[in-house]
Amino acid sequence: METNQQIDFATASFKEFENIAGFDMMDTAKYFDSYINYMKENEHLNFRFITQGCGPTAIVTSPFLAKPTECISLVSNDYLNFSQHPKVKAAAIAGIEKYGTGAGASPLIGGHHEYHVALERKLCEFFNRPEGSSIVFTTGYTANSSTLLSLLKQEDCAIVDMEVHASVYEGLPNTNVKRFPHNSMIHLERALVEAQSKFRTKLVIIDGVYSQNGDLAKMDEIYALTKKYGAYLMVDDAHGIGVMGDRGRGAIEIYNLLDKVDIIAGTLSKALGHIGGFIISTPEIINYLRYQSRQQVFSSTSTPASFGLLKAIDLIDEEPFWRNRLKENVRYFKEGLLSLGADIGTSSSPIIPIKIGDPIRTAQISRMLLQSGVYANCIVYPGVAKKDARIRTSLMATHTKEHLDKVLNVLDDIGKAVSLKKSR
Repeated sequence: METNQQIDFATASFKEFENIAGFDMMDTAKYFDSYINYMKENEHLNFRFITQGCGPTAIVTSPFLAKPTECISLVSNDYLNFSQHPKVKAAAIAGIEKYGTGAGASPLIGGHHEYHVALERKLCEFFNRPEGSSIVFTTGYTANSSTLLSLLKQEDCAIVDMEVHASVYEGLPNTNVKRFPHNSMIHLERALVEAQSKFRTKLVIIDGVYSQNGDLAKMDEIYALTKKYGAYLMVDDAHGIGVMGDRGRGAIEIYNLLDKVDIIAGTLSKALGHIGGFIISTPEIINYLRYQSRQQVFSSTSTPASFGLLKAIDLIDEEPFWRNRLKENVRYFKEGLLSLGADIGTSSSPIIPIKIGDPIRTAQISRMLLQSGVYANCIVYPGVAKKDARIRTSLMATHTKEHLDKVLNVLDDIGKAVSLKKSR
């Protein structure tokens, strides 16, 4: 294994290891393994695991801890903590008792069961769409990637906010892509003008709530521009559905566009507390995906435990106090972070970043948090740009004021030793 390219492990990120000149796959893996060992030795690696279900606290095992330790957990996207709701658990158990533990096949060859049909109907009702307007995927990631692979070809064009989820880009290798800076209407309009007469299908793709900054798309302006230039709009509202809006229908509800967005993508693994993804669109698009999406044709689908999702969706309407608790937690925690001088960007959701900038300092703060009983994610490249490293916190409805106060006090102490200010 020889190379003229020497990577400085002290300043490197995962990006430098994506395509090393002169290295085949085995050489690359060996060299990367050396980097990972360096990160472990210098206590910069952000890998640890928990030994209990999702909740406001977690038992965390990590090389940074002498023993498994109970920490306040700020890493889960189980925003309403429905993965632990007794009624959701009971429904999931009932599904397993009735149907077993697996679907047995891909949807087209015998793996589409009556509980999948019930879930798709429930999703249509939830979004007030006609029957046949939804399709369920095994994950939210494949809902995005497989749908886009099916719909967009070399004659078409995806016009994409630069900060959409990685699963969107995974679905775009066979089509043309125009990227516009995050929430920039000037650049979006320019891309739409350029694409208007050049491509067959023009699909603008945005997130409802952006997963790293926690901010919202300027959806009303984006929708207006999209329709002005004859394009379609797809919104991935994975982090909004169940949480945002007066009725928990997501960021799209805030802008009163639930009946207007051409394609709604969502996940079943965040506010709804399970696993899976879905697409809401016209019955014709859904029918096309059912027979043309390779994930639908070749991959086994969700298990009978997804029966619990039927109850979780009902609970969005039956128990709105969970959303209200979450909203209050977000308000309280954001005020506390701002009082510490932290840069939280423009977050308008339960995802609240603490922007640090320097990846080494970010990893150091993450380690200090963990050693003080707070488990929060250190997000560096490829999750964000190299210069935009941050601690990402995700709040839950079941966090108490005492939990949040402890986190704020720990951050206050850390800030006296290591600056929480973002590097400029």
